[in-house]
Amino acid sequence: MDKISIVIPCYNEQEAIPIFYSAIIKMAEALPQVGMEFLFVNDGSKDESLTEMKELAAKDQRVKYVSFSRNFGKEAAMYAGLSYASGDYMAIMDVDLQDPPELLPEMYRIITTEDYDCVATRRVTRKGEPPIRSFFARRFYRLMHKLSKTDIVDGARDYRLMTRQFTDELLRLGEYNRFSKGLFGWVGFQTKWLEYENVERSAGETKWSFWKLLLYSIEGIVGFTTAPLVMAAFLGIFFCILAFFAICFIIVRTILYGDPVSGWPSMTCIIVFLGGIQLFCMGILGEYLAKTYMETKHRPIFICKETNIGQ
Repeated sequence: MDKISIVIPCYNEQEAIPIFYSAIIKMAEALPQVGMEFLFVNDGSKDESLTEMKELAAKDQRVKYVSFSRNFGKEAAMYAGLSYASGDYMAIMDVDLQDPPELLPEMYRIITTEDYDCVATRRVTRKGEPPIRSFFARRFYRLMHKLSKTDIVDGARDYRLMTRQFTDELLRLGEYNRFSKGLFGWVGFQTKWLEYENVERSAGETKWSFWKLLLYSIEGIVGFTTAPLVMAAFLGIFFCILAFFAICFIIVRTILYGDPVSGWPSMTCIIVFLGGIQLFCMGILGEYLAKTYMETKHRPIFICKETNIGQ
């Protein structure tokens, strides 16, 4: 009998966990021929999320949990869940039910009967999201498509079903600064995409503010393309050429018309502008250097404080 391990990252989701469990149990009834493991990852929640997990584990032996010593982020939670998962196939789902459980039977059928190593999902609409958030999200995916050689699909979700081989190769990428949407594409293999319309949260509020999403997008850009460094280099070359022509112009003007003292406001603006460009380029370089610095520390991606796996 095949076994599916479903990894569910949770951060302050005490209201959503019981609702998710009821929905996932109904989904499991549609796959009676498949064993199930529901692996909740408590990402340092400050509410009663861990208590909810323990109560579910007490009445259902399929429920497993891993609890972190603090909040390490969703990327670390997904990595931890996949590390502890014991199934033949691994799925990642959000506990807020924005990843429809009813798609899982079809995903299992595809991955077992067709030549695919991963069945992934993508949203074709962003109904219910703030317009400005949707706008920047689309711009980000379009930018990544142009800058990166890794296949990062617009609207892609972390919700997917993967073979054991796919998962093992993914876990070999033990980098500290993780951007899973890029890592999924980087490992390759054959992926089938299922489309669905956006679903509202079942309970609670999103933990992804605009600022967190912006930092996450920077993580993806820095992690999967060096184009910003190339852009900084070309900016430097461009302004060097511009400065050369400006010097030639000043020399010719001085020879023909003398050197009257004028134009200091425009000169001040030019100096400030070029200073801003330099700081911007230094910031790009600093971002890459900071990521390299964090990787060289070899810190663990997560620290497990408590688990019922192996008990």
